Amino acid sequence: MGKKKITKQTDEEALKETEELEKTQLKSARSSVSKTKRIERGCAYIRSSYNNIVITLTDQEGNVLAWSSSGSLGFKGPKKSTPFAASKVAEAAVEKVSRIGLRQIDIFIKGIGSGRESAIRALVARGFEVLSIKDITPIPHNGFRPPKPRRV
Repeated sequence: MGKKKITKQTDEEALKETEELEKTQLKSARSSVSKTKRIERGCAYIRSSYNNIVITLTDQEGNVLAWSSSGSLGFKGPKKSTPFAASKVAEAAVEKVSRIGLRQIDIFIKGIGSGRESAIRALVARGFEVLSIKDITPIPHNGFRPPKPRRV
């Protein structure tokens, strides 16, 4: 390989470059602020299993505004499915969506974990007005096929 050509930048060129970068950053910051809408009503989906708890906050159409899980907050092993972890997950999700202005929520719960009720209580304690609570846990209609009789 040949020698690489090194060019040195003058102070004036460096200043111009930083000014251009600042202008583009200001433009992008202004456009993101104007795009943020005030959403009054939304949905909270709580998925509580034996191993983890995931809370997703959406608008009425189902577009995700924020989500949080006990694993993402740093809980490990059996501590992920505790009621304490569920309340912390709810607080983290509410913190992410705080500047949007969400006030009223419909809650949909799926799963059979231990953090179901504490997640709802944490959402209510954070100032949400709960319009409805619906359990959407899947229930089998007929179950699985029983095993064949054992041959001895």
